[in-house]
Amino acid sequence: MAHFQRIGLLGNLNVPEVKESLHKLETFLISQGRDVIYEEQAAKLVDWSLVKVLPIEQFPGSIDLGIVVGGDGSMLSACRKMAVSGIPLLGINRGRLGFLTDISPDEIEARVMPVLQGDYKQTRRFMLETTVTRDGEQICTGTALNDIVLHPGMSVRMMTFELYVDGEFVYSQRSDGLIVATPTGSTAYALSAGGPLLFPELDAIVVVPLNPHTLNSRPIALHGDAQIELRVSARNELQPLITCDGHNDFVTQPGDTITIQKHAHHIQLIHPADNNFYGVCRSKLGWGSRLGVKP
Repeated sequence: MAHFQRIGLLGNLNVPEVKESLHKLETFLISQGRDVIYEEQAAKLVDWSLVKVLPIEQFPGSIDLGIVVGGDGSMLSACRKMAVSGIPLLGINRGRLGFLTDISPDEIEARVMPVLQGDYKQTRRFMLETTVTRDGEQICTGTALNDIVLHPGMSVRMMTFELYVDGEFVYSQRSDGLIVATPTGSTAYALSAGGPLLFPELDAIVVVPLNPHTLNSRPIALHGDAQIELRVSARNELQPLITCDGHNDFVTQPGDTITIQKHAHHIQLIHPADNNFYGVCRSKLGWGSRLGVKP
């Protein structure tokens, strides 16, 4: 029995490999009697005629499943744009690590077919939203699936800020900044900065300092419903940046308040039935396997 009938194809990496996988995927889906609808950006990448193209805003009600072709960055972009829709997403990896894009290009037929028939795993991932307030006025907002980062931009000078959680003062810190990450983002920038790995569906947020000017500052794991507040010190000479998933840089000023909390909408990610977090870590992070067992 068909489980997903109307499939939306997404991608924004303008490289030949993405185009090749889009064509392979489209051909396979049509051969299985599925309706294929290209998102506008993905449609610009191909040079063959398409039956149906829609802007991503019109995907709700038009597709049952979104398939993203690209790297984790492409998946992050799709998640931010489609969080409100509730449409599940599946990833074909044409990037590097591929923590969020599970299926390799040469496995499209073998791994996508079971998903179309209802044989898959589904995980629910929460996102973060941030608001920057200046003199009592909200000046910008942003959304992230991986992380929200306070950093000095191109400057090599440290900054000073205060961290509050649920209205309670935690510490004042002088450092290169701070990473606030979801469990999904714990395998990204936060991991490189010494943060812990969190199981993807854990209801927790991790706060990881960037090169703190002290030996006793450590990452903190918070409840997923925690409200985090960063107050940029008025003594700063810098104008620190807030970055969401590596994009959308917002320039802050000394005295600004940055609020970070769980986003109202969740993302539903689809994975092949044999996918598991520990296997992904062994494969992507080079963890050791059991003797005689491949990663």
